Amino acid sequence: MVHFCEVSILTEQYQQVIPITEKIKEAVADAKIRQGTATVVSKHTTTGITVNENLECMLQDMEDLFNSWIPEEAPYHHARLLRSYGATAGNPTGHLKSMLSGYHAVFPVQKGEIVLGGAQDIFFLEFDGPSQRTYTITVMGE
Repeated sequence: MVHFCEVSILTEQYQQVIPITEKIKEAVADAKIRQGTATVVSKHTTTGITVNENLECMLQDMEDLFNSWIPEEAPYHHARLLRSYGATAGNPTGHLKSMLSGYHAVFPVQKGEIVLGGAQDIFFLEFDGPSQRTYTITVMGE
């Protein structure tokens, strides 16, 4: 059996870390699947999905790390007029941060619930907002 849903969110900042664990838990419960997997996928090339502790200091450390690895002021090739696109690309950092964070995560489902460690939370990462964003949740199993 497969249960699929899309979740739309409106991000509020240029870079933002948004907890989505409860939405994933709701989707797993709605699926009525006892054993299987839940897959979360972002539909955007300047966003990400990750798992970590939901502590203010950890979230700030994540943002600081991405910004140190991929600084805004570097001379990126993507930050220029793209004739094929018809506009100037101004979001190279978002694309690169998305590559590093990854755009999906997979979790086991047991006894009708997503299996997470005690300190784990699931996050949607915005790297080029604010914007209307969508991620999908697919729960598969029996």
